[in-house]
Amino acid sequence: MPEARADLTPPLPRQPERWVLDAGDAAEGQLLIPPDAARERRFEIACALTVRCDDDLAGAWHELAVFANGAQQWRRRITSSNPGSFDGLDYRFSRSVPVGEALRVLVRCSVRGVSRQRLLIEADEVLSPA
Repeated sequence: MPEARADLTPPLPRQPERWVLDAGDAAEGQLLIPPDAARERRFEIACALTVRCDDDLAGAWHELAVFANGAQQWRRRITSSNPGSFDGLDYRFSRSVPVGEALRVLVRCSVRGVSRQRLLIEADEVLSPA
């Protein structure tokens, strides 16, 4: 009778997930990370708004609000500066995503006296050491 043998080949290392939404000059962007039925995951999430500034910035401001699964994580409005160039806001946070659940990151921006240039959301999975 043949002898059973275990496969001793180590599994290939899993690549971390990376999700990106470039919403361009939109006022709102939503990144949806689908659920995983087998494991909990942890993500580092970066949200960034870039605005184009005119030469005259009297009364100009820009604002960024970040939500994760409907709960507000952060909101900030600042006076726009750097006439004739660019300005921006960014926010980073971590979030664990339980087995079988999705993660929805919603970012909204508002401006006055400047124009939206780019709204970007990036989520990088953080793998725990084996």
